[in-house]
Amino acid sequence: MSAETQAQVMHPVFGRWQHPLDDGRVQCDLCPRECKLREGQRGFCFVRSNHEGHIELDTYGRSSGFALDPVEKKPLNHFHPGSSVLSFGTAGCNSACKFCQNWDISRARSWDRVAVEAEPDDIAASAASRGVTSVAFTYNDPIVFAEYAIDTADACREKGIHPIAVTAGYMSAAARPDFYNAMDAANIDLKGFTEDFYQSVTGTHLQDVLDTIDYAVNEARTPNDEHVWVELTTLLIPGRNDDDAQLHAECAWIREHCGPDVPLHFSAFHPDYKMRDVPPTPLATLLRAREIAYAEGLNYVYTGNVHYPEGDTTYCPNPDCGAVLVERDWYRIVSNRLDGHAAPDGTAKCPECGTPIAGRW
Repeated sequence: MSAETQAQVMHPVFGRWQHPLDDGRVQCDLCPRECKLREGQRGFCFVRSNHEGHIELDTYGRSSGFALDPVEKKPLNHFHPGSSVLSFGTAGCNSACKFCQNWDISRARSWDRVAVEAEPDDIAASAASRGVTSVAFTYNDPIVFAEYAIDTADACREKGIHPIAVTAGYMSAAARPDFYNAMDAANIDLKGFTEDFYQSVTGTHLQDVLDTIDYAVNEARTPNDEHVWVELTTLLIPGRNDDDAQLHAECAWIREHCGPDVPLHFSAFHPDYKMRDVPPTPLATLLRAREIAYAEGLNYVYTGNVHYPEGDTTYCPNPDCGAVLVERDWYRIVSNRLDGHAAPDGTAKCPECGTPIAGRW
């Protein structure tokens, strides 16, 4: 790393979304919390603070670590199956999920969690040198390091590498266009489907997340004017967000606002952080949720965090066909019958019946 680059990574950058208030504070406009900060104060996410009248992102150019993952681990099942992803995150979060499984990073209050220095160009070059096709912003929520994620996404695209966001979607309307238009794909958590659940368990609000999902699916575009590919994940927590009424309402909303082709992943909860007294999600709960989603008209529904190959596998949605298209066992591709059937624009059709299969193949 050059001396000039080292100097850059040691200095925070101004937040893109902020404005001064009449009382001398500065309001952060990145997310719906709208933190109003005096000199030296930090926002809820802890990684944005007021420095001499400007809110800065203190973790720009600093990561909590990197890993090579299969794209299915994000989870994205309809975005270049079997490809490799360079994953990284920083520290801090603007949600307060009681079940957070990365709480040591997301709730970090010390920069020792972001000790790895890496500029956007460094990350893109590292991904290219390893032959991976995508870079994922994950572990903690990339919303809180949006400027860093956007600049890294731009650097990756210059090398033909796909930027991917893994996020809870708790973002302001002002910031959504810059963030999602910088991505080629996203997995967005839809953590439940009642305001009470969102407030009491995540410390956020449902409608803001629904608005983000609506924007990402229906409005966000890549530089080639393609839709950003979006998949959704719901972590089912026993007794909290797994009742039939909530699941029916969620799946109906997805169908009506996003269409039937947006893949939905139901993942099993495992006790962690402040919810260690809640039991793990039974497989039967995931299977019931999957049946409800199909009954509500969704075409692609998966299970996660459990060993259930049928729930990992992609099937043709044509009810008269149902052919196995991409067979998976955990994150391993057993067979991919869409290989050789993808068009230049990344679309594909079922080799048995010709039904279009949504995704980037």
